[in-house]
Amino acid sequence: MNRRKFLHTGVVAGAAACALTGLNLRSQTAALAQPSVPKIRLGVASYSFHKFDRAHAIEFLKQLNVTSLNAKDVNDHLPSTSPEATQAAVDAYKAAGVTLTAAGVIYFPKADEADIRAKLSYVKRAGIGLIAGSPAKEALPMVERLLKEYDLRLAIHNHGPEDKEWPSPLDVLKAIEKMDPRIGLCIDVGHTSRAGTDVVAAIHAAGPRLLDMHIKDLADMRVKESQVAVGDGKMPVPAIFAALNSIGYQGFVDLEYEIHEDDPLPGMIKSFAYMRGVLAGMGLAG
Repeated sequence: MNRRKFLHTGVVAGAAACALTGLNLRSQTAALAQPSVPKIRLGVASYSFHKFDRAHAIEFLKQLNVTSLNAKDVNDHLPSTSPEATQAAVDAYKAAGVTLTAAGVIYFPKADEADIRAKLSYVKRAGIGLIAGSPAKEALPMVERLLKEYDLRLAIHNHGPEDKEWPSPLDVLKAIEKMDPRIGLCIDVGHTSRAGTDVVAAIHAAGPRLLDMHIKDLADMRVKESQVAVGDGKMPVPAIFAALNSIGYQGFVDLEYEIHEDDPLPGMIKSFAYMRGVLAGMGLAG
């Protein structure tokens, strides 16, 4: 190699090395800029608007600055009456910039394959991968088999001491311990507290089985009728968010506001303001 070629080769190699070094530095900087903890994502359970139709629900979501919705077959939020009705709802949400993150609560009261298939097909048509549901224990093996076939996940929702099947998340965990990981939990913090179960401990016990969460607050942790705006009661919200973060929770925390049903927005606005403030203070704001 003559001197000119040697010098040219050296310049090219040096430039390449500098480019690679710059690329590596940018990659390292980008990695450092990534949050070291997963963000907690907030959404809404559409049952909060059960007295209102879909158009109002969409408008309320805009006012709340929320784009994630757990949609229920209530009013016309996500109707299951026909494929056309379901698709019309899906299209309306998409046009409004709303993402459907879960469907439910959906009930599977018995091991009826036709009924289970109809409900799973409805969710599949809507393009939703997660069901917040309440299956009868006798239906669980059939539900598990069909979930695999439809490639859907089921988060079993506990409903407190009145629920003979699933009063506490711990009851769900016992039943699904050896089942397919597509089956997990939707912890409702209010019903969990009323069942006498520590919510934070239940989150840690659930770990990767926790697929969904419904949040609310209670002035009396054992009284259903004592629900208040989140932040006004005794629910340990910061500890709940810290527990979710510690297990690497990747699902949504959906506000299910079940009071002032004719005028839910003021209490929901207050709830989101409180939760967002807590998350911002913890460095977990989404």
